[in-house]
Amino acid sequence: MSLNPAGTILQLDTDPTSQTTLIPHNQQPLVIRSYPSETQLERSIQYAAAAQEKWARVPLKQRVEIGRRFMEEFGKMRDEIPLELTLQMGRPVTQGGGEVRGTLERAEYLLSIAEKALSDVTLEDTDKPGFRRFIKRTPLGVVLVIAPWNYPYLVMVNSVLPALIAGNAVVLKPSPQTPLAAERFALAFHNAGVPKDVLQVIHLSPELTTKAVKNPLVDFVAFTGSVAGGRAVDIAAAEAPGFKGVGLELGGKDPAYVRADADLDYTVAELVDGAMFNSGQSCCAIERIYVHEDVYDEFVKKFVELTKKYKLGDPTEKEYNLGPVCSIASAERIRKQVAAAVAAGAKALIPEDLFPAAQPGTAFVAPQVLVDVNHSMEVMKEETFGPVVGIQKVGSDDEAIALMNDSPYGLTASVWTNAAANPESEKVFYNIMDELQTGTVFLNRCDYLDPALAWTGVKNSGRGVSLSKFGYDQLTRAKSVHMKIKTSS
Repeated sequence: MSLNPAGTILQLDTDPTSQTTLIPHNQQPLVIRSYPSETQLERSIQYAAAAQEKWARVPLKQRVEIGRRFMEEFGKMRDEIPLELTLQMGRPVTQGGGEVRGTLERAEYLLSIAEKALSDVTLEDTDKPGFRRFIKRTPLGVVLVIAPWNYPYLVMVNSVLPALIAGNAVVLKPSPQTPLAAERFALAFHNAGVPKDVLQVIHLSPELTTKAVKNPLVDFVAFTGSVAGGRAVDIAAAEAPGFKGVGLELGGKDPAYVRADADLDYTVAELVDGAMFNSGQSCCAIERIYVHEDVYDEFVKKFVELTKKYKLGDPTEKEYNLGPVCSIASAERIRKQVAAAVAAGAKALIPEDLFPAAQPGTAFVAPQVLVDVNHSMEVMKEETFGPVVGIQKVGSDDEAIALMNDSPYGLTASVWTNAAANPESEKVFYNIMDELQTGTVFLNRCDYLDPALAWTGVKNSGRGVSLSKFGYDQLTRAKSVHMKIKTSS
């Protein structure tokens, strides 16, 4: 089985040994990258395995210092990254700085907890006289990171940084849509002092990606992308020699529930941003909203009014706050999902003529708000990954919970209620939280990763953990040490 973790965005050059990245807003070639041969790939992984043994012997404190120098080196690039990122994946240039800040924020937290998270677990309190026991965290070896295009730096820092700090070597396979992001990311680490064989960026075809996953020297695979891509990675890893670990950060169909006492002005602004930012191309974007019937009409009115104010156009120009989706194929898939919902009875509330850039044959998609939706429609069940949201009326907390859980995904969910003014509402939130089948539950916020919290999902949203102390656990193995020191009475 071969796999293309990046889904539909891979653009092959006429030469099948290379890939071409197309600029989403004008479909012009940006960069071409060549694939290695199978022999070159195997040699690169061998170099990584050999280099990892030396890297693991570098004291943890020194690796953390290198991580802090990485932050300095990456920070020097902050002015170059936004436009470069826009040309690769289409996000408006005015919004690229947020990814730089977020990357540094996550790096700072992960480095701040590294020594504690990776320290020995002592058992002094329960050791018997003459005995000493402890548990070490040891690196896995070679970690293959398969990164996505939609938030390349944020995802890379989630896995690459803790893998390196824990003493692993990393082979980084970026999406073909954002090759420059991975190269720049690695450059910052190399400038900071990470040996080049310890962190390698390798551009791979789907077939070569499968071979990399199956390589016996690869000890762990961290994949972020589609459910189909994740399943292919999981199967390839299972077919490989031995029993390597796999971390899968996959899709979402993230719901929000707006209770009757929610602060509507605040809630609408947050949820519109959660649905439309990055043209909805986030695994934790808001894709479906359930609103209590008492405030449904007012909520929908405010939501539509704010959505209409978005400006869709050339993302390199500062006047636009909504850019194209990553490819024409993605745009066509999103339009088909909306059309199918309308044909099944949904009502589209945003006139497309407000967004003249959204033409067939382009990667520009108009934002859309759908009402009169239900769970027989794909738009309320399967991931859209575009600037589209469905809003459904509910009559109770129980109905909202049932609908939120009625999904093959479980990444995040959010509840919007005035807990500050109504203490009872906070109690209700805790009850709802316990019932939701999801990795993260938000109160009055959405579409945000706190690096101190475990980033994880249930159901088709994946398996494993990144960020927090548990992210280090995923990238290390426990080694138990049991010492009988005193051998005579």
